[in-house]
Amino acid sequence: MMEKTEPKTIDEYIALFPIKTQEMLQQIRKSIQNAAPDAVETISYKMPAFKQNKVLVYFAAYEKHIGFYPTGDGIEAFKAEFSEFKWSKGAVQFPLNEPLPLDLITRITKFKAEKDLEKVKK
Repeated sequence: MMEKTEPKTIDEYIALFPIKTQEMLQQIRKSIQNAAPDAVETISYKMPAFKQNKVLVYFAAYEKHIGFYPTGDGIEAFKAEFSEFKWSKGAVQFPLNEPLPLDLITRITKFKAEKDLEKVKK
């Protein structure tokens, strides 16, 4: 029996999903890249992630939603904007049957990138 190999790149991860989900994952990826152009793509905790000095955000696809993980401070700073989404202290879920809030994803990622750089300067 062959073992299922874990994706080693974001491209490999995205390729595992149906086309519509792939398109949404690519939209999130592009929004993150635009918001944090110096961040490097990686796979962390088996999910796509973007890292500057430390991981800024993660995202992952599921059967009915895409999880976006800006961790605690990213959720706390923007929780007022999550009223229409299911969210917790470290994650927010975007349903696959609705348009992605790309502007919100961009703003959260910029916030996380700025916080990351501030911590390095201290």
